[in-house]
Amino acid sequence: MTDRDTAAGSGPDDALLYAYAVARDADLPEGELPGVAGAAREPVRAVRQQGLVVLVGSVPAAEFDQAPLRERLEDLGWLERVARGHQRVVDAAAARACVLPLRLATVYRDERGLRRMLAAGRSELDATLDRLDGRAEWAVKVWTGPGRPAADGPRPRGSGGSGRDYLARRGAERRAREADRLRAEEAVAHVHAALLTLAEEARLHPPRDARLSGRPGRNLLNAAYLVRRERTRAFRSAAGAFADRRDGLRVELSGPWAPYSFVAPRETP
Repeated sequence: MTDRDTAAGSGPDDALLYAYAVARDADLPEGELPGVAGAAREPVRAVRQQGLVVLVGSVPAAEFDQAPLRERLEDLGWLERVARGHQRVVDAAAARACVLPLRLATVYRDERGLRRMLAAGRSELDATLDRLDGRAEWAVKVWTGPGRPAADGPRPRGSGGSGRDYLARRGAERRAREADRLRAEEAVAHVHAALLTLAEEARLHPPRDARLSGRPGRNLLNAAYLVRRERTRAFRSAAGAFADRRDGLRVELSGPWAPYSFVAPRETP
């Protein structure tokens, strides 16, 4: 995450440049984001070069240089604070212009390294800004409802049941669960296909772990969609219609976000 220009030799009191996002110079003429604090609660400023602007903040080398950063990334509390600060800056800029969010903890030793990045990547940055201009990212997650209750245990003798009856019940429950799974997967495929008709691109992310998310059920779809601004209402309406379904699935829509998932171009087979 740390750029190689964050070289060894930065003293513990040195400041490094944390780069948050790239935009067109003309789209962010003022550069600063008043009242928006960065990952280290620092003010944000602009570095401009050849029609591009990078939003940056000065952060302490004692936290963000290569060696301490490797250790800090194991500290979940610190990582969450930095991630929130990063997103805070990107979201504030995205409300004003088309921006390319940079990776978390992209750090440079000084402006020279940052300007080298801009010069070397100018063509690619321009092409990506053209591709994403006028579009936003929307996130859609689909979850199953709570699972079926566990099978009853063996009935005590004299209750009228038998081992054969118990096995039959267990078999029926397994078949019902499998049927539920297939119906849910078919419904999710339908949701994704319908939303894709209203989006320019989509990215399928790994399912969220329900134990970490704190939500009941299983995450069947964790997707991001790149949607043109003029199709936002239709996309939200379609997602809302799926959220009103009564088939045991929960559909969650969030956005608009800066196009985090679409900075890298889609891979072609």
